[in-house]
Amino acid sequence: MWEDLRSDGHRPERQMRFGQPPRNRAELRRKVLWIGVWLVFLSSPVKDLLSGRHTTAGTVAGWLGLAAFVGVYLSLVFRNMGKPFTGRLVVGLIVVLGALATLLSLTLGGHWLGLYCYVSVACGATLPLSRAYGAIPATTGLMLLVGSQVDREEAESLTLLVLLIGFAMSGVGQLVRTTIELRKARATVAQLAANEERLRLARDLHDLLGHSLSLITLKSELAGRMLPAHPDKAAQQVADIEQVSRQALVDVREAVTGYRRPRLAAELAGVQVALTAAGITAELPAEPDLTGVPEESESVLAWALREAVTNVVRHSGARRCTVELLRRQTLDGPVLELSVEDDGSGGQGSGSGSAPGSGLTGLTERLAKAGGTLEAGGTRHGFRLTARVPIASAASAAATPADVGSPS
Repeated sequence: MWEDLRSDGHRPERQMRFGQPPRNRAELRRKVLWIGVWLVFLSSPVKDLLSGRHTTAGTVAGWLGLAAFVGVYLSLVFRNMGKPFTGRLVVGLIVVLGALATLLSLTLGGHWLGLYCYVSVACGATLPLSRAYGAIPATTGLMLLVGSQVDREEAESLTLLVLLIGFAMSGVGQLVRTTIELRKARATVAQLAANEERLRLARDLHDLLGHSLSLITLKSELAGRMLPAHPDKAAQQVADIEQVSRQALVDVREAVTGYRRPRLAAELAGVQVALTAAGITAELPAEPDLTGVPEESESVLAWALREAVTNVVRHSGARRCTVELLRRQTLDGPVLELSVEDDGSGGQGSGSGSAPGSGLTGLTERLAKAGGTLEAGGTRHGFRLTARVPIASAASAAATPADVGSPS
């Protein structure tokens, strides 16, 4: 990686993961802040307790009841922290929440009917859709029934809110569950792809080495039998063994090189996933046209793309990343140009005067071997890396100037 290309050190992860507990204290604080915003509906009960309309005993009982209600509600909200709650426990806590809302509303007045908003939210967020679709209207009906005894007008004004906020949380809960399922499915697909790659590698190695090793074994046995009486024939068998083994070694090296060589199309697909997961808007080219592009040139551009995007994700703090792949005609011949540009603040301070790091140096050397060049540096709004490789082979590109300059 190019740790020297960015001046901000590291990029903290700010995205909360749906449906999963916080991973650190920062995520916990953000989650608590988000949940705390919705405690605004408690303002009416709090004002009622501070108004002095109730007796001392009633006020104390109201504070205790409100504290118990908030405690049960927060327990449901943080039910996945540590050991997750069972379904029965969740239903039991919702019943307790509804009972507390009913008791407090009947004893302290219509200012407490807003507590049913929290009951509806709890039903929508914690219950399966089939149960939530029944529990939310039931909560609304219970509020109307209680409101008819304490404050009918307040209950009617809250009816639509209790219904909508409950069903909205049902949608959010379904989104969270879908996100979790997609994450599991993605992990499963990745595992299946890895298993398929292992099987492909096993098949290829068997096809490459099965015949060669069988032939080496057979000729070794023949050489062993011929050695005492026919040393010349045994020597020929040993020579054949050497030739077969050398060819097998060449085949294995070519196969391993093919496995290790990255492909530009595959890297573009991986870039899309990496940038999206990091919360960065990706602007990527369509399926690349690699007609006439040598494998070595494609491979080195794929390495450059991987390094650049890794740097953007880890160190840039960017919100947008643009990847372009263009064919250009230069004085030295046609080239394929890859550019990666982001709008992060990490590019600032990476002046040309700073010494290049090992990642940038290694990539420059890799490009040079393919006859390409690398340019990297800060821009007005972020950071830009440009890698160019010749479309023609390095041998033909080197031969062209000699042909032009040779005497006729």
